[in-house]
Amino acid sequence: MTGEDRPTALVVMGPSGVGKTTTAEGLAERLSWPFAEADQFHPAANIEKMTSGIPLNDDDRAPWLAAIRDWISAQADQGISTVLTCSALKRRYRDVLRQAHARVRFVSLVADPELVAGRLAHRKGHFMPASLLTSQYADLEPLQPDEDGVNVTVSMPPEEVVDAVLKDLGIG
Repeated sequence: MTGEDRPTALVVMGPSGVGKTTTAEGLAERLSWPFAEADQFHPAANIEKMTSGIPLNDDDRAPWLAAIRDWISAQADQGISTVLTCSALKRRYRDVLRQAHARVRFVSLVADPELVAGRLAHRKGHFMPASLLTSQYADLEPLQPDEDGVNVTVSMPPEEVVDAVLKDLGIG
């Protein structure tokens, strides 16, 4: 199978705090597709590093991205389309995910850094400290015209964000 004949993986991407999980869960529910949180694929060393306020480097991210890619492939090999979160901040990270056996489409959530900082300040129970937000925005490489995906602002309620994603992608 090639291109649009393959199962689809929707990767909801962006810096921490933009609403990836909320949006991805909404998409998964609307589409009745399985959902995965990219954080569950991090090795313990990465979580430890982030919890300590140390940004991950590309070497840290390599096994994490490979694990996500392999999960997408395993689902696609069974004919299953999926929705997942992944910061996917750099194009080279997205290139790894695109190697999966699925049509990988990106949903880039766009938000003002001040709005996101406010959200992170009130978030509980997450290992990603707000202090790393600046490094995430510094690493963020926007989707390029040749990448299969859409940019959606999160300045509206979550349900409207999900509606906009589905409309912009032409699915659902």
